[in-house]
Amino acid sequence: MSSLAEQHEAGWYARLQLGFQRRPGRTVLAERTRQGPLAVQRSFYPEGDLCHVYLLHPPGGVAGGDQLNINIHVAEQAAALITTPGATKFYRSVGPMARQQQQITVEGGCLEWLPQENIIFPGARAELATRVDLHGDARFIGWEINCLGRPVVDEQFNHGSASFACHLFRDGLPLLHERQLIDTEQALAAAAGLRNQPVLGTLYATLAERSLLEKLRATIPLRDQHAIGLTLVDDLFIARYLGDSTETARRLFIEIWKILRPVVVNRPPSEPRIWNT
Repeated sequence: MSSLAEQHEAGWYARLQLGFQRRPGRTVLAERTRQGPLAVQRSFYPEGDLCHVYLLHPPGGVAGGDQLNINIHVAEQAAALITTPGATKFYRSVGPMARQQQQITVEGGCLEWLPQENIIFPGARAELATRVDLHGDARFIGWEINCLGRPVVDEQFNHGSASFACHLFRDGLPLLHERQLIDTEQALAAAAGLRNQPVLGTLYATLAERSLLEKLRATIPLRDQHAIGLTLVDDLFIARYLGDSTETARRLFIEIWKILRPVVVNRPPSEPRIWNT
């Protein structure tokens, strides 16, 4: 058995596997397997049958060499909402890469994947990858918000590397492949990069109603110093944010989610209580 010092040198390995199933009257968290510092304490039911779950990472941050693996499976007719109680922080590394990999599978059920932001500290070496596999008539709304550096204290991401990847499939056919690597000043400053903006976010949703896209475009305006783009391709809605505020990104995404939710999930907006604490 390795010592705590050896664990610290090599980094923590954490794995969390969650399985949601439909039972009479509600969705339940039927499978919960964990290894290392990732956990779920309990399920909440503020909306009756829908299962709300908060992902916890007790160390409070991810250091170089750490590996986090999250595997989520939503069975037929099950419905769940997953979020986090706070931001995930990726700390400066002297060399080793920190990795967070997320595998999400929705088998004809419904999942809302709404974590709070990732903060990538200057000097961090972080690799974040998410794969979503949808099957049948599965419904999905998810977002990811990433902050490079800490703009609230005027701390820029002037060294380090951050890699973001997202792959989304339905019945094995690709709906979206994207990857972004930020490891140079050019990637931060270029017009085809981040335009010197530290916060980038993407929201994805399964959506077939083009009329809702026009409603969203009329409702969600461009803000000063904040850019947001809305598109709908092959029944996949995508909203992209680029700006300097995680608070603004989260607020805009919540506004979009509130409009999408009655159509995609067939439920009125109901914000998780943890967002207000």
